[in-house]
Amino acid sequence: MRRVGRSVMLAASMLVSAVACTSDSSDGEDAGSCAYQIRYQGRTYSDLANVHFTVGKKLGDATNPPCDDTGGDITDPATTVTAYKVDGLSPEVAIAVGDTPSQARFVAVYSGSELPPEVKKLLNGS
Repeated sequence: MRRVGRSVMLAASMLVSAVACTSDSSDGEDAGSCAYQIRYQGRTYSDLANVHFTVGKKLGDATNPPCDDTGGDITDPATTVTAYKVDGLSPEVAIAVGDTPSQARFVAVYSGSELPPEVKKLLNGS
């Protein structure tokens, strides 16, 4: 397998792992953790590590929805974060989110484990 293919597969497997919820029932109750997701303009984005990107202009507010992975009461409310454009990408594909541009993390829209081609280019360093 070519190095580029490995990078994409590694990134995709990291993304799928990040999206999976885990549970810990050591105290007899289910306790889980949710994947980091962002809602912006009707789309859901998930974070993706090891992407080299440049933060662009401020787009507005995005929402980190509450986690409800145990089926019980939601204890953490939704939070608001600032959304930024990622230079070279449409906000329909990916955005950066954070309190400041220097703290922004990359989030992308994807289907299953298939990343958008534009995001694959960033992962490949093209």
